[in-house]
Amino acid sequence: MKYPKFLNVNDTIGICALSAGVGHKIEDYIKSIDFLKSKGFNIKECGNVRSNNIVSESPTKRAESLNNLYLDKEVDFIICATGGEFLIDILPFIDGKIIVSNPKFFMGYSDPTSINILLTTKYDIASIYGFNAGSYEAGVDFYEKNIEIIKGNLITQKSYQFYKNYDSNNYDKTIFVKNDLNIKGRCIGGCLDVIRNVIATPYENIKGFIEKYKNDGIVWYFDIYDISAEEVYRILMQMKYAGYFDYCNGILFGRVLFESNSGFMNYNDAYKSALGDIKYAYDFDIGHTSPKTTLINGAIINVEVLNGKSKIDFILE
Repeated sequence: MKYPKFLNVNDTIGICALSAGVGHKIEDYIKSIDFLKSKGFNIKECGNVRSNNIVSESPTKRAESLNNLYLDKEVDFIICATGGEFLIDILPFIDGKIIVSNPKFFMGYSDPTSINILLTTKYDIASIYGFNAGSYEAGVDFYEKNIEIIKGNLITQKSYQFYKNYDSNNYDKTIFVKNDLNIKGRCIGGCLDVIRNVIATPYENIKGFIEKYKNDGIVWYFDIYDISAEEVYRILMQMKYAGYFDYCNGILFGRVLFESNSGFMNYNDAYKSALGDIKYAYDFDIGHTSPKTTLINGAIINVEVLNGKSKIDFILE
């Protein structure tokens, strides 16, 4: 596994809008960028970032912005500006030769999952599922932890007791990770809503990744945005049939942001029915709900869950 350089003070973060632009939430984006600058990082922003459209630019232009950030010797680290719906249409135009010749850490979450999967499973380059460039808030503990990790300080991340409602600024609901667990393995995952769309395409090599690292075992994690419980079940079954859970030591599920089902099963029913003997835990601080854990695709992950409390450590091997 190739681990690109982590960030140092005065390094430059390149920001690109590979799906939507941030125009609809420009004030939050500016605050987020100011937060990153306050940590001593320089910012280099691609021209389409502040677009107010659900598609910030044409597929070729969006892919070109990513290719150019990899080529740019001034850029040390790349973060996607925001999520969206249509990052999938840039995948044919991403230049793998440029990426392999100029490896850099890429970070994003939600729609950028397809870039993380591409980088880590196809090109054997570690990537980070954490935050988009427009996501940061000053004075929040889990953002501070993310900064430590992208600087290379691989701190232990522990679960929180409270989480934020989607429509509230208050951390007012007690939450605990479900199912005791003690697992270790090579980490891979992201937003399940996105992963399902790249399965069996030229833009992933999950089976190759699993085979290469089978002696380490694999630990999957899934962030679920708004897929129903029944659809989650079907996707997990598809992945199992495709061999994506071979050598799997366990699976971590985040909290679902927008829950739905048709009355036949809840999410834990879906996990249990699809996974059989595979160990799993759910309601992790992963993904679209806050607080959020930063995860490193390609690294060795140690996960412990006991009595509803979890801790996660990474080893770069």
